[in-house]
Amino acid sequence: MTRPVLHCFYSLSSPWAYFAGPRLQDVVRRHRATLLLKPYDFQAVVPKTGGIPLRTRPEPRRTYHALELDRWRAYLGMPLELVPKHYPADGQPPDWNKQAGWMVIAAQLRGEDAFVLSHAILRALWAEERDIADPATRIAIADENGYDGTALQAMERSDAVQAAYRANTDEAERLGVFGAPTFVLDGERFWGQDRLDFVDRALAAKASAARG
Repeated sequence: MTRPVLHCFYSLSSPWAYFAGPRLQDVVRRHRATLLLKPYDFQAVVPKTGGIPLRTRPEPRRTYHALELDRWRAYLGMPLELVPKHYPADGQPPDWNKQAGWMVIAAQLRGEDAFVLSHAILRALWAEERDIADPATRIAIADENGYDGTALQAMERSDAVQAAYRANTDEAERLGVFGAPTFVLDGERFWGQDRLDFVDRALAAKASAARG
């Protein structure tokens, strides 16, 4: 039976992508799905598709965002800093969160399972107060998790990685992705880590249909 393919569009600075990690891995493994991680240019896409970047939201929405983060970290039992030291509120420099995504893409282009690397980078930012915009930090995170960090970092700005990043960004806009993470299964969108139950059900239904 052909393995179902689940696409995950996200940014390597998304706390919600961090929260999704363990449950996403469980869903993918139970359904024997292929997970394609697709870091994309969140800042370029979401203003076109209806999303509102956090730093441009009115104060009531920003404070509610923090409240939800607090609720979810308690509910999931996952450590998270509400105001991480290395999350620039002004989004500067503009590539600060893109480079980590490029490293994840590089790992996938090398034929490696990039999930562990991706989650480790997100955890480093949101729970460990590490600067993922620093190439040395990304190399260290990759090395700590069994990857060749130096090789992956050297690939980040390669033509192949940049082309894949642009393709992810174009695809996200074409599909109407307006947040992170957004999961796509057979063209159907599921926005947010709190929609993983629906992803689980969709994959189960797909498997049931395949069995006849």
